[in-house]
This record gives sequence, structure tokens and C-alpha cells, in this order.
Amino acid sequence: MSFLIRVQLPDTPGTLGAVATALGMIGADILSVDVVERGGGVAIDDMVVELPSGRLPDAVITAAESVEGVEVDAVRPYAGVLDTHRELELVEEIAAQPASGLSVLVEGVPRIIRAGWAIVVSVSDAGIYRLASSSASPEAPITDLPWLPLERATILDSEDSWVPETWQELGTELAATPLGKPDKALLVGRPGGPMFRAAEVARLAHLAGIVAVVLDG
Repeated sequence: MSFLIRVQLPDTPGTLGAVATALGMIGADILSVDVVERGGGVAIDDMVVELPSGRLPDAVITAAESVEGVEVDAVRPYAGVLDTHRELELVEEIAAQPASGLSVLVEGVPRIIRAGWAIVVSVSDAGIYRLASSSASPEAPITDLPWLPLERATILDSEDSWVPETWQELGTELAATPLGKPDKALLVGRPGGPMFRAAEVARLAHLAGIVAVVLDG
């Protein structure tokens, strides 16, 4: 079974190799490494690892943290496609079929930023609307969006009163970015974490900005 682990580690030569060696000692096979954020002498990396049958994910935490200075932020099962840099392909796909562009967007975004789901929402005097939802998005109704209109991409407080109870029960981390207009936004959720990092939110905002231009064109 494959797992996505997010690790904080000293941004020094040899540290990532030491983590890889430690994981190899428990039979874990590293399938991909994606640098999420880097700065202040610390790197945040997402690693997709495959564990042998019978090996518990707790072993991954123990192995990784056996390397000095390494902390594991989160471990969760991962069944996604290893295509973390598909922004260009996704934009091209949306441009080729703009009539269904929002649907293509919400299905593609979770694979790019390793989220669980994505929804395009809008608000007006008439109410709140779901304009598109990914296949894995929760069905719980959204009755309030106090953060709309939205001027810039942001990490949302997952415990705010507007967040449906079922999302909170799953420990869903949330981020959103305007999609062309402040009253329309791309909302993404990551059930069980880990929390969104500033670099991920910036990546989300950049993609949404390009897509908004493509769809308006």
C-alpha cells in the first residue's frame, strides 16, 4: 500500500538521503519526492512511499524520525496518480473544452496539490452556489460562506462555524483562491491533513489565475 508522508527536515546536504536510507531499512520503496516549501534552513517534503504487506504506517514515522532533526507532519494512504506538476497539461485540457472547464478543473486540482477534493463556489444576493464539484467532494450542504468575496488565496480556519460538521469530524484542512472574480472561488479540502503550506496556496492561486483567463477568453 502507498502512503503520502509529509516531513520537515533540515535543508542540508545528505539529510534527504539519510531519510531514504532509514525508510529503505524497513522495506519502504520511495515512489516520489516533491519539495513543498523551503526556507529558514528547513525543507518541507511530500514523499510517496510503498510499504510491504503487513508493515504498519507507524513504522514510517519511526524510521523517518530516527534521522536527527526530521519530523513527520502527517501520514495518510495515497492512491493518487504521481503527476505533481500537471499544471500545464490541465490548463491545456481546460482550454480544449471550455464549456466543461470548471468540471475539468475540480477533477484535476486535487491530483496536482494532493488534496482530497475541490469545489467551485460562488455567492450572490440570491444565495450560495456550487458551480462544480470533484467526484470525491463531500455532499454536505454549504449554507454560509462568510469569507466570500475573496480578494486573495488563503488558508481557511477549518473549525469556523460555517464549516459543515462532517468536514470538521474528518479534520479537513481547507484553502481557497479567487477564480476570476472575488465572488467566485476554488475551494479545496484535505481530509485528515496535513495543513496547507504557503507555497501550496501560492501554487493554487497561480493556477486559478491562469484558468480564469482561459475561461474568460
